[in-house]
Amino acid sequence: MHSSRRDFLQKLSLGLSASTLPLASYAGYEKHHADVMSLLNKPEQNRKLGIALVGLGGYAKNQLAPALQQTKNCQLTGIVTGTPAKAEEWMKKYNISKENVYDYKTFDRIADNKNIDVVYVVLPNNMHHEYVIRALKAGKHVICEKPMAITEKECQEMNDAAKKANRQLAIGYRLHYEPFTQEVMRMGREKVFGNLKFLEASDGFKAGDPNQWRLKKSMAGGGPLMDVGIYAIQGVRLVTGEEPISVTAQFGPKTDPQKFKDIEETLYWQFEFPSGVTSTSTTSYAAGVERLYASAENGWFELRPAFGYGPLKGMTSKGPIEKPVVNHQAMHMDGVCEVLAAGKQLPKHITGEEGKQDVKIMQAIYRAAETGNKIKIS
Repeated sequence: MHSSRRDFLQKLSLGLSASTLPLASYAGYEKHHADVMSLLNKPEQNRKLGIALVGLGGYAKNQLAPALQQTKNCQLTGIVTGTPAKAEEWMKKYNISKENVYDYKTFDRIADNKNIDVVYVVLPNNMHHEYVIRALKAGKHVICEKPMAITEKECQEMNDAAKKANRQLAIGYRLHYEPFTQEVMRMGREKVFGNLKFLEASDGFKAGDPNQWRLKKSMAGGGPLMDVGIYAIQGVRLVTGEEPISVTAQFGPKTDPQKFKDIEETLYWQFEFPSGVTSTSTTSYAAGVERLYASAENGWFELRPAFGYGPLKGMTSKGPIEKPVVNHQAMHMDGVCEVLAAGKQLPKHITGEEGKQDVKIMQAIYRAAETGNKIKIS
């Protein structure tokens, strides 16, 4: 999450309703046959699914809750918080009924609440595993903020819990539903500028509060890689349509050893892909960077800014990328809930399988940096 943009929430332009632009699976990319504008303007469904937010921190407060005022397929109906003052504030601001408000001790009673269909877990990374599994056991579909969990083992247990509960688990990959991201993905996979040669994808910002949970390894599982570096990983996977087969990585210097005593301050890594394409990336809590660049045989294309809450901007060697500016969070939640409301299976790219893959890759990056060796990614 980009804390530097937490107070910025872009509005849907041109009266667009937030729906989903389907993202092709990594197994094979199929060209989109529907125009994004027609999908964005899809009529409202009869019933909105009720979403309960678990954890009312900055992202829930400044991004998800306002976005849920713009959605067509879902609405904010419940909250889970351990702070009574927050509960009162949210109940008044969003007209949430008292019976739809829970704390962490009463959370499991959500199983009896017919007004809540989906639980969105927006807690520190080390709490995702527990609350996703509890929500699934309560019979709710779940959206879990990225990263899915701290370890690959936790991810697998979460996926197993979803299967056992016969419920679906989605991950908070908002950019999968974002038009500029969709366009660079298309350019890469359709070889608009010929075969890809190399990519550069980086994401970082200057971390402020030294006491925030993101700087504590026990809660975050790592540093900027787990927070925003995951966007760079997603970026190169989306554009190439391939999975990295190996990685080398290096830790950057710690300019503030006390602040970053638990985690990395900056991290660099390099992927190799089956086609021979390579990518380089940086993630950091020391300074800002936000770019997704691809060079091909006959030109180049990029997003800069590429991963924040927007507006994103794109350019190619032939000119600017023109796409509608949308609310990422509204698009994402509407896209997921449209599928759930229809009783269909979520596409793999937004599920816990995708979340597990990213965690697997991040763990390989850490091993490469710690050992100095090239690490194979099976």
